[in-house]
Amino acid sequence: MSAAGNGQAAVESGFAPDEDGARWTYAGELTSTNAGPVLAAAAALNLPGNGEVDLTDIEGIDSAAVAVLLALKRRAADEGRPLRFVGIPAALASLADLYGVEEILGA
Repeated sequence: MSAAGNGQAAVESGFAPDEDGARWTYAGELTSTNAGPVLAAAAALNLPGNGEVDLTDIEGIDSAAVAVLLALKRRAADEGRPLRFVGIPAALASLADLYGVEEILGA
């Protein structure tokens, strides 16, 4: 995929790497409606260089958001890379707690 294609994937997915690729941010909803395309688009991106994903601007979440974040953690583990989530909103932390994965997500 071309560099332009990678930038396109970032916009469509809601994950946006910063200029040097060190950190991702996520903005917008992450629900069962868009989880598949979000995960597919994220797969086209290199994981963040410093391993940080900022979720401060995530909104409209459901259990699919937890599934997407767990899939990213699995990918990072498979690639031997660190990955941590920061700015986890209370609703997402509550879902992670409900499913017993709060420690994995760092919630």
